Amino acid sequence: MIDVVVQGAALQGGAREWEELTGPKGISRPAPGVIRLHDVQKTDGVHDRAHQQSLDSTVLNPPRSWKEFRVLAMDMDSTLITIECIDQLADIAGIGAKVGAITAAAMRGELDFQQSLRARVRLLAGLDVSALATVYAERLRLSPGAMPLLAAARRAGLKTVLVSGGFTYFTRRLQERLQLDFELANTLEVINGKLTGEVEGDIVDAQAKARRVSEVCHELGCPTEAAIVVGDGANDLEMMAIAGFSVAYRAKPRVQSRAHVAINHSGLDAIVHLFEQ
Repeated sequence: MIDVVVQGAALQGGAREWEELTGPKGISRPAPGVIRLHDVQKTDGVHDRAHQQSLDSTVLNPPRSWKEFRVLAMDMDSTLITIECIDQLADIAGIGAKVGAITAAAMRGELDFQQSLRARVRLLAGLDVSALATVYAERLRLSPGAMPLLAAARRAGLKTVLVSGGFTYFTRRLQERLQLDFELANTLEVINGKLTGEVEGDIVDAQAKARRVSEVCHELGCPTEAAIVVGDGANDLEMMAIAGFSVAYRAKPRVQSRAHVAINHSGLDAIVHLFEQ
């Protein structure tokens, strides 16, 4: 059995064109802007048609249920939130373009993440620690659909994990604010109210992210296949690889090519509609 989900703000009209394209045995509209085609006969052309209309399409072979999963693990920067925190700190420091270019290359997988993070953090040496509060209060915004996704995961009994190559200043505040169960990130060293340009302890890289997801699953007594993982950059590929269901959210091409599902036009709540209750 194969289902197809088509969704996005640009979805207009009825389901006739999608019915003709896929030959489903049934059609449902679980939410505005969402069509689910049940037990389809064909999927050729679905992705191209959706792309032309700025819609997200997902072929589920087989359909998946929330009951299969125990964990929802998410990246922070450009996934749970709309910004890259380090780029915003760099902007305040007056070196936004320089740091942003390194960030983009690292997320595409062109640079070693540990080396690139240390290089970027060193450029922030001397920045007043108050810049962290400024970014959190004035620039940090949740990605569209974040709250409905987290609410759906909780209703289904999943534990939530925020795993980030960013900084604990932000992950811990988001953990408290959003009532997330676990978090992992890097700690910026601060002396006399200034960033030193160093990170305390080991860098949270792709391997560390995957290890944290594995640890949470082990603690819950479930395999890593019971984890849903959402990310956007090369640093997320390791944890996505061990997951039972991986989602590339507005991600780099390399990440989209290796994820089970890519979401490019909808919010994070699009993930909710991929699972049956």
